[in-house]
Amino acid sequence: MPSRSPAAARASARSWLIWLTAAFVYILAVFHRTSLGVAGLEAADRFGVGAAALGTFTVLQVGVYAAMQIPTGVLVDRFGPRAMLTAALLFLGSGQVLLAVAHTYALGLLARGVLGVGDALTFVSVLRLAANHFPARQYMLVTAFTGALGFVGNLAATLPLTLLLAGPGWLPTFLVAGLGTALFVAVVQWRVHDTPVARTTESEAVSMREVGAQVLTALRVPGTRLGFWTHFSTMFSQNVLVLLWGVPFLVQGQGYAATTASSLLVVFVAGSMIGGPLVGGFIGRRPEARMPIVLGFLATTAATWAVLLSWPGRIPLAVLVPAFALLSFGGPVSTIGFALARDYNPLPRVGTATGVVNVGGFVATTITALLIGVLLEATGGNFRIALLSVVAVLALGTWRMVVWYLRARAAVFAAQERGEPVPVRLRRRSWDVRAPGRERVAAPA
Repeated sequence: MPSRSPAAARASARSWLIWLTAAFVYILAVFHRTSLGVAGLEAADRFGVGAAALGTFTVLQVGVYAAMQIPTGVLVDRFGPRAMLTAALLFLGSGQVLLAVAHTYALGLLARGVLGVGDALTFVSVLRLAANHFPARQYMLVTAFTGALGFVGNLAATLPLTLLLAGPGWLPTFLVAGLGTALFVAVVQWRVHDTPVARTTESEAVSMREVGAQVLTALRVPGTRLGFWTHFSTMFSQNVLVLLWGVPFLVQGQGYAATTASSLLVVFVAGSMIGGPLVGGFIGRRPEARMPIVLGFLATTAATWAVLLSWPGRIPLAVLVPAFALLSFGGPVSTIGFALARDYNPLPRVGTATGVVNVGGFVATTITALLIGVLLEATGGNFRIALLSVVAVLALGTWRMVVWYLRARAAVFAAQERGEPVPVRLRRRSWDVRAPGRERVAAPA
């Protein structure tokens, strides 16, 4: 039987405090990640670039984030979450300080790339810490709370950041943010411990020759692939609006004031903060409902974008607010991918599998953000055409997710027939297919 979490049946108050300290690092990471969402127009003026070049900022940062996820998972499994969170804070702080003083496009790109590295080290580390400190029945709820708290950073990067940029300005705003982030290293070193008992890490060091095998093993698990495509499909459409194109779409495409546009992005924050605990708590009690919720959300997302892109003329606030509220549930629903990674992989491989899953949504975000920028340049700023790329990527992700949903179900049924324990027992449906079932399914914690 695969080794599982050392956490007790119920996490201690000390574990909750450790997680909260780590979650604050994620809050800082999300703030830095989304800060360009409301600073995009200022960045275009500061660096003298157009829409496609502006999109490159997000493509680079998110691309670095996505490329770093699998290495991050391996590093977290090898060196422990605290070491990775410390490195994350140093990269985030350095990147934001560099952005504060940058006056050239090249230096700005470098700054966002450094931020991407720091951002990449954060979320997987927090989830690995949660896997160490919390039992399986609490893990989904803690994951959801982590995502919800992250949107506090998103909230700080909306109207408050807009007002700071209009007041103190670019240099002092980003300089203070960068320095404050780097100083939080001291708190992490003081408060965070990798496991419930105070030792650096529970994982044995692995040689670099074993890293490739570990990643391939995680990729061969159908539940990991399903988690990847679930994450890919559910979170990217809100990401492209929050990270970069939301304010330009609302200001240049719809004619709203910048303060109104940044305030509308708060809808994503509020929806995610409310939806995270709701989805996490429900899924923790009803794990069999995970994929029906994902499928229902994807259908809702498709309908929402159909309304937004077909609306004649300027979209009224009465339509934008509920549409953004529905899309905001993409973040909470995407955390189901991490629950799949934990359920279908043994604990020593959870960090690696979580990294694989976390690549999904950010690959989709990178592709879509780049396509929007290119189409805006090609069409002279037609957001209605440019945002059709969201629909195309959504269709691709949904198709692949359904494929791996069926394969993962087949693997679970094969394990049940062999008499092996499975994380969630399923009932065979008429649309299920039989598979050889050689894949092993991790036992429930």
